[in-house]
Amino acid sequence: MVRFSNNLVGILNFIVFLLSIPIIAGGIWLSRQGTSDCEKFLDTPVIVIGVFLLLVSLAGFIGACCRVTWLLWIYLFVMFILIVLLFVFTIFAFAVTNRGAGQVLSNRGYKEYRLGDYSNWLQNRVNNNKNWNKIRSCLVDGKVCTEFNVKFARDTVDQLYQEHLSSIQSGCCKPADECNFVFVRPTEWTVGSTNSTNPDCGLWNNDPRTLCFNCSSCKAGVLDNLKRNWKKVAIINIVVLVFLIIVYSIGCCAFRNNKEENHYPRWK
Repeated sequence: MVRFSNNLVGILNFIVFLLSIPIIAGGIWLSRQGTSDCEKFLDTPVIVIGVFLLLVSLAGFIGACCRVTWLLWIYLFVMFILIVLLFVFTIFAFAVTNRGAGQVLSNRGYKEYRLGDYSNWLQNRVNNNKNWNKIRSCLVDGKVCTEFNVKFARDTVDQLYQEHLSSIQSGCCKPADECNFVFVRPTEWTVGSTNSTNPDCGLWNNDPRTLCFNCSSCKAGVLDNLKRNWKKVAIINIVVLVFLIIVYSIGCCAFRNNKEENHYPRWK
């Protein structure tokens, strides 16, 4: 009699196997077609994830359907490590994103962001030049500020002040309010003398590829965006953890079935 748990593990892993193929293909496409550092930065992780899913799903599929106990044991071991790592990452994600929030400004529809408000671990990541150059490349290539300029091109300065800007738009695409620069266009400001001690005021440049991409406010805006996304990912991870634990439990049943059949063959 075919065991239900073996069949279910086989079906689930066959689905994962099929999903891993387009993931690998996407990584290879990025490595060949990517023209920016942002695109090239993603290709290796995507390929590694795809290959990992391919190998693990094959081990689970063959181990469950062909009653190969040692392959199923490897599959369960890897699944256990994955569950532990995912659990640790979820706790870590909540821990490093529990600090930091935008500062509300009087008569402004948006907030401004300060790098020092976020966790030291996150600050160290964006203060690393190698990391920030890749993030900066993504922001420029993604035309975040170009779209910001087009969207609010017809705004007066008073209208712009009332817009609900994203953290990246507020931190990277315009100078800080305390710099008191003169508005020309959303991404073009006349730089004048300022009494502000904020170092970001001296880093602003109207060049579309510079703007405030080197400012601390831009790094803080990126971290605020990252913080919100990580919290969403952490919630998704909880759902994935529950799913993996269920699959792991079914896999344990299949492993036990294999051992029983090895000790007591069907013809007996």
